[in-house]
Amino acid sequence: MRGTKSLHIARRLIQIGFLLFIFLMPVFDILRYDTATKELYLFGEVWSLGLKDGILLDQSMGGATHVAVQFFLKAILPWIILLSIFPVLGLLLGRFFCGWMCPEGALFELADFLTFKTLGRRDIFGKHPPTPDTTLLSSKWNMLFYGLLSAMFLLIVPPLTGIALTGYFIAPKTIWQQITTGDLTFGVKAGIIGVSTYMFVTSILVRHTFCKYVCAAGLMQMLFGWISPVSLGIKFDRENFSKCTDCKGCEKVCFMNVKPRLPKKDINCVNCGECITACKKELGDDCLFSYGFGDNVAQNTASDKKQILFEKPIVQ
Repeated sequence: MRGTKSLHIARRLIQIGFLLFIFLMPVFDILRYDTATKELYLFGEVWSLGLKDGILLDQSMGGATHVAVQFFLKAILPWIILLSIFPVLGLLLGRFFCGWMCPEGALFELADFLTFKTLGRRDIFGKHPPTPDTTLLSSKWNMLFYGLLSAMFLLIVPPLTGIALTGYFIAPKTIWQQITTGDLTFGVKAGIIGVSTYMFVTSILVRHTFCKYVCAAGLMQMLFGWISPVSLGIKFDRENFSKCTDCKGCEKVCFMNVKPRLPKKDINCVNCGECITACKKELGDDCLFSYGFGDNVAQNTASDKKQILFEKPIVQ
């Protein structure tokens, strides 16, 4: 159906774009701290407290006030603004950042995809595949192909991520120079090995469990999105739930294992919109899911909930 996957494609493009942005920020000195020079780079400029030479020698009240004001404006206030980003995002957009922009979440989804293509299930330790579509595992050659891609993913992505993130603390030019010459300092080795190990372990063992229970940014969005009366969320059209064919497509595509048709909002929903895409594929313009702000959709009765979860709705 035309336009069915437009939301899905848009999300993938944004994920790729933001992932590249995170990787390239240190390269263009948009944000990085150079441990060698003890300087913080922000948007191409060295960020300083703005204190003139000799100002600390001024013991007067005016001098002390100037130092205190500059320290607040240049050191404390920027951190307050930075730390408030995710609570504000949660209040307004719920966990939209997690579903649309988080670079780590995007890599976890890629690992999900490769695992499903190779083993027929999204989770390595899962007992059942998320969908009965066995055509995705049409041949042993197909499984072998994606198995090799999975191996390449584990061999390439963690070290590449380690190199990119180490660039936030060591000048990227220095890192690449050491890599090309093969003469790596202890700091570069520690950064690359540490991040690579972390990505290797989380990509295989943890994945979205990390998003649910560990990630500080995700938990802040979750909390503030939960208490906010106006935050963005996925809405299920409960007034027309009888149109639902009970295909469970919305549940199968949810990598956070949310049941989107439940009347109660699930705090693990990351507003990715994959349930919208799945429902549009099944029902077209009669899609029962949409984005909405606040709790402006009526809740189901207990009997409605039972019908959604356990029975095939009666099509009128």
